[in-house]
Amino acid sequence: MQRPSSRTVVISIALVLFVACCLLPIAYLLIIPLGSGTIAYGDLRLDARQQGLLRNTTLLGAGTALLATGIGAPLGLALARVPFTRKTLLRVALAAPVLLPPYIMALSWTYLGGTRGFVATLVGSDVIAEWTYSLPAAIAVLSLVFYPLSMLAAEVAIRRIDGRLEEAASLVAPPHLALRRITLPLAAPGVLAGALVIFVLAVSEFSVPGLLRVRVYTTEVFTAFAALYDFGRAVLLAIPLLVLCLVIATIAVTIVGERHVSTNRGLDTGAAVLADWRRPAGAAALATLALALALPLLVLVREALGAESLRGIVEGSGRAIANSLLFACIGATAVVGVAVWLGYARARARARVGQLADVLFVFAFAVPSTIVGVGLIGLWNRPGLLGAVYGSDAMFVLAYLARFVPVAALAIAAVTRYVPVSHEEAAAVSGAGWLRTMTHIVLPQVRLGILIAWVIAFVLAFGELGVSILVAPPGEATLPIRIYTLIANAPPSHVAILALLQTAVVLTPLGILASLISRRPSPRAQGLPNEADGRVAR
Repeated sequence: MQRPSSRTVVISIALVLFVACCLLPIAYLLIIPLGSGTIAYGDLRLDARQQGLLRNTTLLGAGTALLATGIGAPLGLALARVPFTRKTLLRVALAAPVLLPPYIMALSWTYLGGTRGFVATLVGSDVIAEWTYSLPAAIAVLSLVFYPLSMLAAEVAIRRIDGRLEEAASLVAPPHLALRRITLPLAAPGVLAGALVIFVLAVSEFSVPGLLRVRVYTTEVFTAFAALYDFGRAVLLAIPLLVLCLVIATIAVTIVGERHVSTNRGLDTGAAVLADWRRPAGAAALATLALALALPLLVLVREALGAESLRGIVEGSGRAIANSLLFACIGATAVVGVAVWLGYARARARARVGQLADVLFVFAFAVPSTIVGVGLIGLWNRPGLLGAVYGSDAMFVLAYLARFVPVAALAIAAVTRYVPVSHEEAAAVSGAGWLRTMTHIVLPQVRLGILIAWVIAFVLAFGELGVSILVAPPGEATLPIRIYTLIANAPPSHVAILALLQTAVVLTPLGILASLISRRPSPRAQGLPNEADGRVAR
């Protein structure tokens, strides 16, 4: 009997971990309660309350997708076609809001427009307090959080357009007409896919609707399980969201497909088309940064200045801070350790298998965190060894694996796809085994991509709330849990200080990463996507 190759063994282990950590908790919610009769299929009919939840959830997702795309898509066009100086730093700064915990943005919004907020203090009346806690406010906050996804999707789509098409159009038409007739129609599928992903992430968000008192499915799932201890109702409320996430993920992956027109000239010829737009585009980028990043931080700083003892507040939350740093480091390392092999397998997969993998990755990442938390509890909260794990800090790491392996795998797959297969073939001809080829040929070329995936996983894990607050062992807390519980039980200045601390921890590695990227001029040498290499890899 022939022994399986090292490639088969390693990728199989990664797939098993992905299924066990990311898909099994979701499958448990669907199979066990319905199969055991705990929930009848007739209960899936929407009552009046669930219809209201569905309406609010749909409006939240659609409004966020439209507004975030309206903000992000023009910025993506500017990054792809306007010759900014220090574009890498600008791109990272514009992308920063999506990596900040959404509840930080919502918290600053309440401090700005609440009954005792900055606006009420300034004008002497709570003129916008009612609007602050509303569905439109939640849409505005989430749009400022998720617009970078639309921005990056639009930039990637536009950069892959054959620059010769725009060059030819510019010979017979003004730039704005070439943009409207050539660039935007070709980039539309990527932008639409980004909007669909934003829709799913918005309806999956728990912390922002919770803080702004908007009733949607995710907040009801949390209330049903954490407050009412009604597992059956929590599962019942989760099923419509799971179906929605799967449908939207499938549509988004299908839309993107292989529709991009790609060339190595797209980056050079297209940039000159909009060179005259540098000033207005730069002003728009700065205005977006001011609204999405500077203003929320300034509001938090204003609240933090009212604290009496900075040291006492930090020391009082010292254990939660240490837990967050430790668990985020361990979790990010575990996430990347699995995602490296999943990303490689996705990059080398055939088209149909690759699309199926993309659907599963997008679906698993888009599932609401509260639903993942309920699934993990149902799966691990039982006698024996599983119960021992459930009562330990390992649940935090399992939560991070369940939430962030898919996005890390997608990021690493995007980078690995541009490593030519011929490099591996040459190593195999020379007698090198697959593991040696990976460690000496493939991984060194994608090391910067792996570092980026680790930083993203660390930042997301450090700010994770929805799963952590459900699976945290008794007496243990992370910084996000600490902040969320203090909002109703502590002065705003105390909460603002901890929120600023969390923001600093998130922004520091992003700044270091942006500095490293900006100093490395050769994308190919660092394993970053390069159009010419893309043709070889494909």
